[in-house]
Amino acid sequence: STMMWNVTVMVSEFILQCAIDPDQKTIITASLALIYLTTLIGNLLVIVVITIDLHLHTPMFLYICCLAIIDIANSSNLIPRMLAILLFNSSIVPYGPCLLQLSMVGYLGVLEGNLLLVMACDRYVAVAYPLRYPLIVTSKVVWSSIILVNIIGAVILTPYLVYVRELSFCRTNVLPFCFCDYATMVQIACTDDPKYIVILSITTGISASYCVTLTVFSYYKIARAALKISSIKGKQKVFSTLLTHLLVVGLFYFPLMISYILPGVGVKLSAEACTSLIIVAILVPPMMNPLIYSFRNKEIKSSIRRLFTGKRTNPEIEDP
Repeated sequence: STMMWNVTVMVSEFILQCAIDPDQKTIITASLALIYLTTLIGNLLVIVVITIDLHLHTPMFLYICCLAIIDIANSSNLIPRMLAILLFNSSIVPYGPCLLQLSMVGYLGVLEGNLLLVMACDRYVAVAYPLRYPLIVTSKVVWSSIILVNIIGAVILTPYLVYVRELSFCRTNVLPFCFCDYATMVQIACTDDPKYIVILSITTGISASYCVTLTVFSYYKIARAALKISSIKGKQKVFSTLLTHLLVVGLFYFPLMISYILPGVGVKLSAEACTSLIIVAILVPPMMNPLIYSFRNKEIKSSIRRLFTGKRTNPEIEDP
């Protein structure tokens, strides 16, 4: 069969074949539309409030604002296309836009993981060294860390962009997935070199390992520091924040690690299992991030109230 497929075949378009049970099509379409609407409204509100309220121009809120921008980009990269497939059966995607979607999935995923790590470190410094915090986390440090996160994203994405252009498709141009995804593209290509899938396991393994390890380590140190806080209310506040942040990190990482690392080491997952895991990892955190990182926060709550009522409220004297 190798002799038959030794001609490089480029395709001009791909056909996305979303593995969704017809009986569940209506509920999945409605859920996706609701997730997208919630994600857009929640994250846009966070961006507007942080931008216009000068009190919120602090390191933590700048990070939250960046997270909201990444989350809007991530959802907008995926959900409209998936809704188009489900509602209008428009599953044909030209080669260029398919490559763009694939690149954005990878790039934004790396950005989100690294930003969650930076935010965990920021919270650790705030809890462990409250008096030195303004000296350690300056605006220069914040912007440098945001630039660094983008550089890491670009460096990790580069080999994929090189590899994906090398793939040839002589058997089929049907991608059995809901969006253009690197692993699926390698699966249907007739280029048999293992390097194409090994890169996925290596980069996902390395970036997920250091991000998860350092993020969990930061939260462990925060928990240790919180135990030293004398007031019970203070302890409760830190631990409730900790648990919700860890929930987001877990929701983001574990499905991705299972769906990307297992195929690389030879464990096969069904199309439905893979689709569900990746959709949970990519679409649920952007919807939950505003609830977890922003709307539980006193300053943001009072700022939203000011935005809608025009009243001046003081977050310092407000009940948490």
